[in-house]
Amino acid sequence: MFGPVIRGATVLAALVLAAPVSADVTLSASNNPTIELNERLGNLLRAERRALSTFKSRNISRLVEAPMAKPGGPLLSETRIATMPVATGGRNWSCLAEALYFEARGENLNGLFAVAEVILNRVDDRRYPNSACGVINQGTGQRFRCQFTYTCDGRPETITERRAYERVGKIARLMMDGMPRVLTQGATHYHTKAVRPKWSRVFARTATIGFHHFYRQPDRLAQR
Repeated sequence: MFGPVIRGATVLAALVLAAPVSADVTLSASNNPTIELNERLGNLLRAERRALSTFKSRNISRLVEAPMAKPGGPLLSETRIATMPVATGGRNWSCLAEALYFEARGENLNGLFAVAEVILNRVDDRRYPNSACGVINQGTGQRFRCQFTYTCDGRPETITERRAYERVGKIARLMMDGMPRVLTQGATHYHTKAVRPKWSRVFARTATIGFHHFYRQPDRLAQR
């Protein structure tokens, strides 16, 4: 009674064996490369999250932010400054470049950047005029009131060293364009090492760079 059934099964088997080899193949979870890749990526992301969770927020920010120069460290090299094009600008740029020329042109680069920081820190301080020209010329023409020596020394502001002026002009341009102020810790005052003004005894000294000491003016001693 099983004869016809067996013969039918034999014919069916023959048809299956003769079927084209390009028939669709069903992938299981064990041999599907997409599933395997997703699992690996998931494991990698979980491991990354676990690693990042051990960092404090400050450390994470250091990983994603551009490094800043440390106070007292070099900002730019003389070679880099020399290869920059000659700088130009408006009135406030001209005032800042002039101040750097007459106040600090003999300084190294960091000394120039530091003096520029003081001027721009004052611009941002509500106790002082809100422009570079205003800060630099504050008190000029009033006895014992000028803020920057060269504006009240009785000598004309004549620029005779063109290369030195071009150098400080580039520093002024960089600072006005947003160069980070990282050298003087918010200083609003400075003086040469050769003198010791009265205010230097009560203001907090924040840095010594080149020929100058730098100080931050306390709020309670603010003057207008």
